[in-house]
Amino acid sequence: MPTGSILVVDDEQRQREIYNDILQDEGYATDTAPSGEAALQLLAHRRFDLVITDLNLIGMTGIDLLSEIVAEDPTVAVILITGYPSIQSAVEATRRGVYQYLEKPVDRDDLLRVVSEVFDRLVTLKRAILGDSPATKAMMRMILKVAPTAHTVLILGESGTGKELVAREIHRSSPRADRPFLAINCAALTETLLESELFGHEKGAFTDAHQQKKGLFERAHQSTLFLDEIGDTSLAMQAKILRVLQEREFMRVGGTESIKTDVRIIAATNKNLEQNVKDGKFREDLYYRLNVIPIVCPPLRERGDDIDTLAYHFMRKAAFVDGRRLEKISSGAMQAIRSYYWPGNIRQLEWAMERAVVLGEADCVELRDLPPEVVQQAPGLAAAASAQPNAQTNGEALPPIIPEGSWEEHEKAKILEALQRSNWNITRAAQLLGMTFRTLQYRLEKFAIKRPNA
Repeated sequence: MPTGSILVVDDEQRQREIYNDILQDEGYATDTAPSGEAALQLLAHRRFDLVITDLNLIGMTGIDLLSEIVAEDPTVAVILITGYPSIQSAVEATRRGVYQYLEKPVDRDDLLRVVSEVFDRLVTLKRAILGDSPATKAMMRMILKVAPTAHTVLILGESGTGKELVAREIHRSSPRADRPFLAINCAALTETLLESELFGHEKGAFTDAHQQKKGLFERAHQSTLFLDEIGDTSLAMQAKILRVLQEREFMRVGGTESIKTDVRIIAATNKNLEQNVKDGKFREDLYYRLNVIPIVCPPLRERGDDIDTLAYHFMRKAAFVDGRRLEKISSGAMQAIRSYYWPGNIRQLEWAMERAVVLGEADCVELRDLPPEVVQQAPGLAAAASAQPNAQTNGEALPPIIPEGSWEEHEKAKILEALQRSNWNITRAAQLLGMTFRTLQYRLEKFAIKRPNA
């Protein structure tokens, strides 16, 4: 049976009853409201996953109700229904964040199909992106809005905030989801190698070009290509990428014929591209072409209570891999976790919880199990931690788990460790790391990790 809560809003009682009966027969939990004002009163005391509202309500219009809902909770999906469709109202509804726009008379199968799509995407997204803070909800709402489209997306955020995860979720919720998600780290390759990887090359195009090679723009036809760290590309490379975005065609290195491609581009960077444009480091025309739909991945320090949710998630994940069962984080440890600045964001929190699980000896994560940098920056907690020496260190201070500014080096080290433990079996290593096979493959390419020659 489906799960999910739906609020039906219509000033015609018979119409409310029809929608309500259809949805309840399918197993959805529903409630109804005769006006936009009544709907807002219900929403103030109860959360709904989906709101289905008539556009032409008496009093507050459906579009006004949509605006109020999205402003309060961006993860609530809204479906607008109208018997008087117009281009202007459709455009306005889309601008305000509507999920879908249906015309009366609404076919039962069409209604249930759209509702099912809403819940499929919501469930998948909430499993992948944990948290209920306003910043996280706003990010999730943007993912749900842009995923069904073919628009270019620019993901902005500090290192470790989950930009790649957002890109994958956009692809997973898009009409291109049945095609492979392809990704490349633009900062990890030389310009010559990056050009070959993106555009491919013809046989004999350069010394080592022993055969023709299809590039990512060609392989990603009718799919999604993720250009990670695009802010690190050269001006010359930016011009070539811009041409693909504008013309939807390219040439292989050494080639003479243009190749058409239907590829959706999702780009990401931790750079301030607007400032880079001013400094002459990034092409202004490419910036505006990429910045059609920006999505900001908020830093962990701005995600409020998400820190608690993520800390527990990473603790349980590490405990499972370690064969332990941990369900609690002590109040002192949680206070330190909440107080810390987390310059490495989610990635740093995950490594910190993994360390706490490995070093901890109690049935919960204690303050003394956390990295020293986390404890030392929490006011009034360092003394408490030093009073509880970890038996594994004989009371001596542990060095920081990750030196400042070395998050990627630590991640690379963890991947190498997992590969060695699994005898370079990528499937097994991905399981040890809690990654998907494709994510680990991307990380191997990103860090240029290759199996040593036997």
